[in-house]
Amino acid sequence: MARSPRKAAPTDTLRDLIVAALDDGKAEEIVVIDLAGKSSMADYMVIASGRSSRQVGALAEQLVEKLKGEGYRSPSVEGRGQGDWVLVDAGDVVVHLFRPEIRSLYNLEKMWSMAPAEPAAAKTLTKTGAKTAAKTPAQTDAKPARRKPAAAKAKA
Repeated sequence: MARSPRKAAPTDTLRDLIVAALDDGKAEEIVVIDLAGKSSMADYMVIASGRSSRQVGALAEQLVEKLKGEGYRSPSVEGRGQGDWVLVDAGDVVVHLFRPEIRSLYNLEKMWSMAPAEPAAAKTLTKTGAKTAAKTPAQTDAKPARRKPAAAKAKA
């Protein structure tokens, strides 16, 4: 018995529609980040660049019109007036549109692709590789270095 192909989830369909609309508008460096397990604000984040502020604004406008034309609710748009960074909140998919200089400044791809870092003072590795809790200076056995009295420094 042949199995029917898995139907795309509504969020996947929305993501694909957004990527296609950005591609049609000649957006550059389109990146899709799966936010599953990273954030509850959305399922996907799409990041793309426009060559100028004017193109970034036009991409946002075209995207909003495409989503409305396909029957999706009107997305919330922030930053359209400036055109350096426009955020389009389409619900389960959040879209960031940047000019290249602004995109490299914020580097959202790096921020969202990294695993949460463990606080540096929380744990340290011993020479054997075993994890131990880090000690604060007050907890260590080492005594603070004593200062020489000012008179002793003058004689030296």
